[in-house]
Amino acid sequence: MNKNKYLQCALGTCTVAFAHAAQPQAATPVSPYPVKPVHFVVGQSPGGGTDLIARAVTARLSETIGHSMIVDNRTGAAGSVGAGLVAKSAPDGYTLLVVSSSYAINPGLYSSLTFDPAKDLTPVILLAQAPFLLVVHPSLPAQSVKELIALAKAKPGTLNFASGGAGSSGHLAGELFQNAAGIRITHVPYKGAGPALTDTIAGQVQLTFASMLSSLQHVRSTRLRALAVTSVKRSAALPELPTVAEAGVRDYATTSWYGVLAPSGTAVAAITRMNTELHKIITLPDVRQKLAADGAEPAGGSPQEFQKYLTAEITKWSRVIRAAGIKIE
Repeated sequence: MNKNKYLQCALGTCTVAFAHAAQPQAATPVSPYPVKPVHFVVGQSPGGGTDLIARAVTARLSETIGHSMIVDNRTGAAGSVGAGLVAKSAPDGYTLLVVSSSYAINPGLYSSLTFDPAKDLTPVILLAQAPFLLVVHPSLPAQSVKELIALAKAKPGTLNFASGGAGSSGHLAGELFQNAAGIRITHVPYKGAGPALTDTIAGQVQLTFASMLSSLQHVRSTRLRALAVTSVKRSAALPELPTVAEAGVRDYATTSWYGVLAPSGTAVAAITRMNTELHKIITLPDVRQKLAADGAEPAGGSPQEFQKYLTAEITKWSRVIRAAGIKIE
């Protein structure tokens, strides 16, 4: 550029053609996301912990993003039916999967999943973590974990415990409890945590390891009796309730967690946007308060951090399942 043209442009009088030639080539615009409703597939039935947290966060997400967030319950095989559906869906960011800790358990249980958990789905965000409550029907003559164990030993095989399905996190919590306590109680699998909890409330089964998100309200209304919490530490939601370990079952601890996954190949920009928006939601004071009241704590973090956590969980549960000799075909 000669000196005269430089001065003309500096004064804003250079020609349009010259100004255009002097500017760098514009970058290709990035498509906005999302521009239409997003489907959140939940592999568990309505009323369970996974369903409740999915609906809680998607309701707020609809408000902040301005598009509908649709919760779609696809139950079966401890969440694997829903996971398989999402794994085969288009990786466009409009079909996502809300999972519980069952997702990390299933690879050790099922010899032939319809998808590869390590390759077909990619983490978006870890939403929250929560312990289980060991709850019994009020008619059961057991006021504590020690009394429950004594009752099970006095009448082996006569007590039943419900779970959301064979191989579900609630099932594994019960199996670990039996092994640690040296008792045998009969497992009754249901098609989802919601129906399992409903039948425990009705007295069709005597006890269950239920998510705090779905069972705490029933404990507070005395429709269920809580004996212990399964986490390492007591829950702020029920600080008077002992942990299972404190109640006499040494070294027993297990928790449930909830997260969001996307089909592999989903654009990084879409995953980043959804991670950012969901992280904002779970850290909102009212959402944190709601989760805490239900016994859960928001987690958050990056997709990479969730990937590391998920890999460790799959390894841990596969080891436990092999040691216990549990297998589901």
